[in-house]
Amino acid sequence: MLEKIDLKQSVSKEEYKTLSKKLRDQIYVLQQQVRKKKLPVIVLFEGWGASGKGDLISNLILNLDPRWCKVHSVTQPTELERRRPVLWRYWNFIPKAGDFSVMDRSWYMDVSTAVLEENINDTERTRRLNSINTLERELTDSGCLIIKFFVHISKKEQKERFEKLAKKRSTQWRVSEQDWKRNRQYDKYREVFDEMIGYTNTTAAPWHLLSGTDHRAAALDIFKAVLSRVTEALNRSPERNASAETGIHPGSYPFLPMPKLAQVPLSHAMEQDEYHLRVEQNQDRLRELHSELYLKKIPVILAFEGWDAAGKGGTIRRVAKALDPRGYQVIPVASPTPDEAARHYLWRFWNNIPRDGHISIFDRSWYGRVLVERVEGFCTENDWRRAYREINEFEHELADWGAVILKFWLQIDKDEQLRRFQARQNNPEKSWKITEEDWRNRGKWDQYETCVNDMLKYTSTQYAPWHIIEAQDKKFGRIQTLQLIVDALRDKCGEKKPRGKKED
Repeated sequence: MLEKIDLKQSVSKEEYKTLSKKLRDQIYVLQQQVRKKKLPVIVLFEGWGASGKGDLISNLILNLDPRWCKVHSVTQPTELERRRPVLWRYWNFIPKAGDFSVMDRSWYMDVSTAVLEENINDTERTRRLNSINTLERELTDSGCLIIKFFVHISKKEQKERFEKLAKKRSTQWRVSEQDWKRNRQYDKYREVFDEMIGYTNTTAAPWHLLSGTDHRAAALDIFKAVLSRVTEALNRSPERNASAETGIHPGSYPFLPMPKLAQVPLSHAMEQDEYHLRVEQNQDRLRELHSELYLKKIPVILAFEGWDAAGKGGTIRRVAKALDPRGYQVIPVASPTPDEAARHYLWRFWNNIPRDGHISIFDRSWYGRVLVERVEGFCTENDWRRAYREINEFEHELADWGAVILKFWLQIDKDEQLRRFQARQNNPEKSWKITEEDWRNRGKWDQYETCVNDMLKYTSTQYAPWHIIEAQDKKFGRIQTLQLIVDALRDKCGEKKPRGKKED
């Protein structure tokens, strides 16, 4: 693939001056349309060391208003970044609607040079490539434009540039021993680059391959490609962006059978004395397991959903009480802020993924996409239908990383919710917890129940199962939740429940 690039093409200074002026002006005008239509644009650059990516990026961003354009220079991950999923840090670079994000290196760093330098096996390389294709598809499906450039030079040209840089005291720092090693193994790296480009050259995010031999020619190619791709994206009608498919397509995953909410028994209850004993037993065990999780660097993600007044807050407090405060965070999820709403809906959840050995507890979660946003019309029908697959992919990525993912739906019936609403309203200390929105949502109970049943059916996987908690009796629901968490963490840590021992 790379060998097909014409490395001899060149442009004279006069020709470049004439053509670039016109193209630069067009790009500047086009950015205003990008702002107006709220189109997020990612322009990423990959290529050989000393191929001139930095200069090409500088040429490009000079045409853009810096208030709505940010350049990200991607280097080797820090130790803290390595404690999160591979893709985690790249979600921080996703631009807001109407902005440009320009990346000097990108998520491709983890499947290009890393393949030869970090002992990544074929299985892991393929997994990472699939994750990248998934990421780019999700972003483009949501309306983001991704423009990818690979800047190619020959082995001889690269060596000459390294030698030139190394001769000057002011630039010799730019050539490392690793750079020289890559040049010596040029053919191996080219093979890896070719495979990477071929695997990820998709219709939604195609590669633009450039010759870096002549920077003027490369700059013009970049200007033309940006103009063409952005213009095409701006002219694309919403109908063309929307899928013509109907129904729900959650992807091919190992789904677990789930009952409908109407089939869940709510008759279990627990006496106060037994409740206190079981809470203490489970919290003690959870406290021990938290220390073990930290030592083994196992991340944990707990997501709580449920009817209003079902007891999510009280249950979360009983879980958190057993945890070391240095090793967990509770993320209350409300309506997205303007900054969050201007990005892909999963952006704010990726930002709160815990480090390995830590726990993130979500009080409501990414499932708002297929619940409240679906019912209230905060997203399009195509958005929420597509979300089942995106959520399964998101959780699969976290599970592949090694995370324990547990999801809880706290179930009560409609009469119990009314009783709790009235009790809150009549209690001055709790009246703040009941709002007009709660009453309004209650009026849409049947619509929400349909959505919850779909959510349970299409997103309860072996690696991220749903657990329906019988929360009609708060005490029973809390113990049920604590016990499920303890069992899952004990299993992940390799502990087995002793035979014949009564459950905690």
